[in-house]
Amino acid sequence: MEVFDNIAISSRIRLARNVSGLKFFTKLDSEGAKYITDSVKAVLESFDLFNFLSLKNLSLNECNALFEQHLISRELIENKDISSVAISEDEKVIVMINEEDHIREQCIEAGFNLLKPFRRLKKIDEALLGSIDIAYDDNLGFITASPSNLGTGMRASVMLFLPALERAGKIEDLIDKAGRNGFTVRGIYGEGSEAQASFYQISNQGSLGKSEEEIIDEVSEIIYEICNEEKEMRDYYMLNERSQIHDEVLRAYGVLTNCYTLEEREMMKLLSLVKFGDSLGFLHIEDSDKFQKLYYEGGEANLKEIFDFSDTKKENIVRSEYISKKIKSLVKRR
Repeated sequence: MEVFDNIAISSRIRLARNVSGLKFFTKLDSEGAKYITDSVKAVLESFDLFNFLSLKNLSLNECNALFEQHLISRELIENKDISSVAISEDEKVIVMINEEDHIREQCIEAGFNLLKPFRRLKKIDEALLGSIDIAYDDNLGFITASPSNLGTGMRASVMLFLPALERAGKIEDLIDKAGRNGFTVRGIYGEGSEAQASFYQISNQGSLGKSEEEIIDEVSEIIYEICNEEKEMRDYYMLNERSQIHDEVLRAYGVLTNCYTLEEREMMKLLSLVKFGDSLGFLHIEDSDKFQKLYYEGGEANLKEIFDFSDTKKENIVRSEYISKKIKSLVKRR
């Protein structure tokens, strides 16, 4: 929905699957892990669009860089010796192997449209179900490591940018309301992560007893409500605190384009003020996709993949130089 483009950042569908007869990840042996990996790889090779990575062949920093990019989970890194990931050429479809579940399929699309990633991921899932004996029970649905994923094994989530609701101190109310209605609110990196840069991920808590379409409809409904609340708060601030916010936005732009050192957490905060300023018309971001990537391109692991440094002080200087150059090319004052 275009009206919510600067609020709803991305939509994700994730499916949890496990191979029948094999133990979950905590007791999965190397032989079972290899069988799962080989089976999934054989299916995905028929699609001819995946880059397949075995995490044991990657350095820890390379793994962390993928995590910062939202391409893999922290749990996959923890299972580094037996885990793998398949990433589509456009980096929208990711299949994690030997994470909490044997197979975690996910598709991420920009904006607010859960049906689009669901339809794309469904083709991958049908191919896996047709080739691998996936654990399923007529009453419980897909058997998963966590009881919350029983049923369809599906999580539908939308990443929201909520600076106005956060500024108004309404996030706790949002979390309470979501929990009472069967949804969960997480930080920018999903389960177990803290909120950063005004980003919040809203998803269904469970999937037992509901169809995929019902879950998508229910999540979409609460996302629509939250987006409207954020829009109303932005209108309120434009009416009542326009000058103050305008000043904060331009100060953030000034720091990002002129500072000598820049810590990662400060970078996240300042980038979000600039993003907020764009949504209010104080600044203009010329390429939203490239700007969004700055949140992870300025991360420690991704910077280390581009530049050679080990000292934290050097990291902050490198980040400042890199982000400053990018902001100057992507953001214009109105």
